[in-house]
Amino acid sequence: MCMVIFAPIFAICAFATCGGYYGHLQVKVDCADRRSNLSINIDFGYPFRLQEVHFKAPLCEAKREEVIFLEGNFSSSAQFFLTVGVFAFLYSLLATIVYVFYQNKYLRNNRGPLVDFLVTVIFSFMWLVSSCCWAKTLYEIKTATNPTQVLLLISACRAQENKCMATEEPLWSRLNSSAVFGFVNVVLWVGNIWFVFKETGWYKTGHRYPTRSASEKRASEMRQRLYSESSFEQPEEGFGLYRQESFTQQVTRQVSFNQAQVSLSLPHSHLGKPVINKRENEASQGPMIFVNKM
Repeated sequence: MCMVIFAPIFAICAFATCGGYYGHLQVKVDCADRRSNLSINIDFGYPFRLQEVHFKAPLCEAKREEVIFLEGNFSSSAQFFLTVGVFAFLYSLLATIVYVFYQNKYLRNNRGPLVDFLVTVIFSFMWLVSSCCWAKTLYEIKTATNPTQVLLLISACRAQENKCMATEEPLWSRLNSSAVFGFVNVVLWVGNIWFVFKETGWYKTGHRYPTRSASEKRASEMRQRLYSESSFEQPEEGFGLYRQESFTQQVTRQVSFNQAQVSLSLPHSHLGKPVINKRENEASQGPMIFVNKM
């Protein structure tokens, strides 16, 4: 599966680029009276509780400094994104171990694929939510640490006679990569839903891992049906042939008997001359009268 290969890698990339980030910002304040030329270093990082980040800035009117805090607390979205990445990485490792070493138990009673499908759907949704929140939070972090915004927090920089500038800005490539890796994980886990769904057995009418596949079942049922039909049809065909033969014999006998009767009823001829029956001629002469002579 693609999740086994790529999911742990991209999960590590997502939470490592977010959790291990440290930003550095440097601004310079030049007072008009030339009494102060100070560079200010501002460091911040995960979990981006910027309201706790403070630095000291000079006051050009007096020889003293003020403590300034940055604005914004973005720890919730960053920690949520990091937590999803860590748990996704752990689950990916667990799934890899199960796929490799416990494949039979994973497929038993179809419970493993069902649990895997539900967890994959949950992680897909969590990656989508956390990545969207983190992308929005990253934009807010960039705004809060913008040199222009930071210089407005310094009192000396609000005076027109003083000069303030940013000499070094934070590098955002690492955090940008974390947001990209987050959406890559979204695509990866959502695409993996299809592969896990086919393992559940819901993709087909039956279970995915029965003793015989659906095609084999249909083939065996077709063979049994053809065998049963042929076994029932053979006696009927034999009986039909027997009845047909008996009927033919009866018709042949009846025809021969009729021919015999016809042959008996016809007068016999001898050399083309009719044979006259004497008894019939005598009977045709009428009654005979006998006279007793005295």
